[in-house]
Amino acid sequence: MATIESLQKKIKELEAQLQKERNEKQQINRPKITQMSSEVVDSNPYSRLMALKRMGIVDNYEKIREYTVAVVGVGGVGSVTAEMLTRCGIGKLLLFDYDKVELANMNRLFYQPHQAGMSKVEAAEKTLKEINPDVEFEVYNYNITTMDNFNHFMERIKNGGLKEGEPVNLVLSCVDNFEARMTINTACNELGQNWIESGVSENAVSGHIQFIIPGETSCFACAPPLVVATKTDEKTLKREGVCAASLPTTMAVVAGFLVQNTLKYLLGFGDVTYYLGYNALQDYFPSMTLRPNPQCDDNYCKKQQQAFQIKEATKPKVEKTEEKVEEIVHDDNVWEIQLVSETTEDELREADGQVPNLVEGLKVAYTTPAPTQASNEKTVDSTEKSLDELMKEMQGL
Repeated sequence: MATIESLQKKIKELEAQLQKERNEKQQINRPKITQMSSEVVDSNPYSRLMALKRMGIVDNYEKIREYTVAVVGVGGVGSVTAEMLTRCGIGKLLLFDYDKVELANMNRLFYQPHQAGMSKVEAAEKTLKEINPDVEFEVYNYNITTMDNFNHFMERIKNGGLKEGEPVNLVLSCVDNFEARMTINTACNELGQNWIESGVSENAVSGHIQFIIPGETSCFACAPPLVVATKTDEKTLKREGVCAASLPTTMAVVAGFLVQNTLKYLLGFGDVTYYLGYNALQDYFPSMTLRPNPQCDDNYCKKQQQAFQIKEATKPKVEKTEEKVEEIVHDDNVWEIQLVSETTEDELREADGQVPNLVEGLKVAYTTPAPTQASNEKTVDSTEKSLDELMKEMQGL
């Protein structure tokens, strides 16, 4: 005899099947949208980055078509990141993920109900090709943390550029676990590949991005989170029913930071931030530069640090020259007018005004002069004479 649990499970399966059939019918009956070419040229009004050129930000926005970006993880942040780059006309995208689209993913800004059951990379490729057919795609539905997949992952970073055999220009980490981040960190340190790490906190209202240049800036292993440093199994920290990347607004903000700095890095405008955080509760945006740790556990990070130091040492030293400030002399000052202080510096220092409370190491150059006391000079006695009488007395003097 069937239990209540098994009946409920059967009902859910039937409801999911019916929903899937409805979505398929809607997809078939949906009118086809004419694809507009997105080639990045001035004559094409569909070009995404033309505004950067017209506003004088960049001169060569067309070069975006020459770059390749690898996006690892196409979940909450990664899917929005991939869509933004596609709309910007990136030359090629490599997408890595091993998960499938679920109805729970409909809080994303990207996936659609009829894609439930598809692999995320397959669903992403299908949608992105409709948005911009000129972008080249490589999609890989596997877990990068396994040995075999890791070797292939490294090979595609090294040789998966727009021209086969060339490395990708940038790797974007949009994963939701530390194991995958450490895997990307290991691969990029070994290859000397620049990458940007991103993340959303468990409370879903804060996030960050971190630009990592192997050897020059701190890698993910230089200052690892406590769960990584103590080698704790992060699966034991997962709370049932809690998804860190569950708020589409936070994910969109972090993805926007990620793509904005990607464009600045690829097209060479503005300053690429090394670390930028976002706290939605206080609208706080911390920014800092993290330097590498000489005692990093990653050996390839240490090698990259040594290589960077040698590179810096071989650079020609630029001597700093102090600019001499010439005194302004007015040759036409025929009246020899000068601006001088009525109070000497010694008098200002000796003034007995109130001294402010300063931190240790600081002292005042002078204090505000104390208010002057009332004068003791003799005053004229008052009189009851009128103004006319006083005027007559003055005239008689």
